[in-house]
Amino acid sequence: MIELKHVTKIYGQGKENLCVLEDVSLRIARGKFTVLLGPSGSGKSTLLNLIAMLDAPTSGKIFIDGKDVTALRSESSRAKLRLTKMGFVFQFDGLLPEFSLLENVDMPARMLGRSSTKKAQKLLERFGLGEMVHKLPADLSGGEKQRASIARALRNQPLLLLADEPTGNLDVQRKVQVFEDFARMSREEGLTILMVTHDVHAADFADEVFTLQNKQLVKTK
Repeated sequence: MIELKHVTKIYGQGKENLCVLEDVSLRIARGKFTVLLGPSGSGKSTLLNLIAMLDAPTSGKIFIDGKDVTALRSESSRAKLRLTKMGFVFQFDGLLPEFSLLENVDMPARMLGRSSTKKAQKLLERFGLGEMVHKLPADLSGGEKQRASIARALRNQPLLLLADEPTGNLDVQRKVQVFEDFARMSREEGLTILMVTHDVHAADFADEVFTLQNKQLVKTK
């Protein structure tokens, strides 16, 4: 589902060059829950942004579902691929404050002209939020908002879910719930999930684990 071939990412120019990733290769099979560990500043988010086509590698190639996404030249092509094949969950929920929970979850489908509040409702029920569909984000707890953001990420039935520190603002109980949700979705639904985090407890729930060290990946599970 994801393949990186000799990817290097360098920021800056001349003497101010900063190499964040160096000759990184990686393969993640469809339906796997993969965790990428590493301390803050190690390059985890950079790697995720490259896979999400939010940034471009200095060298190397990245394939998503067999497609060389580094060859896509237009932002519209990249945006369409993100919207149709990828879902995103971040440390901050990113819910739009002026829209209800139901409208927030349905937003990705609206962008494709496929709005269905019934499908959005089912996703909210799946994550235990069925009684909160008309509430605004400000009326929810941190755990409820993060579960809503996961529901939103699944709205367009993506093949790939990318999660960047999705439990960074949650207590231990809510963290475990998110890890369990991810493990279940990959196991039962065949969803490919790549999560970057500094929380080592996530490794207990993952199919495979990589650690980013000295600009390169080391497989630890």
